[in-house]
Amino acid sequence: MRRRRKLHVRMMSVAMIWDVLLILQIELSRSAILTATKALSNPMILNIHISIAVSTVVLYAFMVYTGRLMLSGQTQIRQKHRLLGYSTFFMRVLTFITSFWAVVPKDS
Repeated sequence: MRRRRKLHVRMMSVAMIWDVLLILQIELSRSAILTATKALSNPMILNIHISIAVSTVVLYAFMVYTGRLMLSGQTQIRQKHRLLGYSTFFMRVLTFITSFWAVVPKDS
């Protein structure tokens, strides 16, 4: 959909907002930030998962910034925006994959 600019912007905005809402839901239901702050006692895979997830959100910010620049007519940034897009997608997939191993069961 990237060739259909208006649709691309809307779909990517919804996808990023949806993903951030998912993070907020995880925080509200599992106190994820409190767990993340215990990095020394967390399993290594959980720390890796958290690092990748945070990196993805940071990349979202760069995607929004470069996307806004492109919408304002600065098309010379297109290659950087594309590279950031592929990087963001890759990091999001890694976040999804590591989420299966990063779940820490609660003690009963």
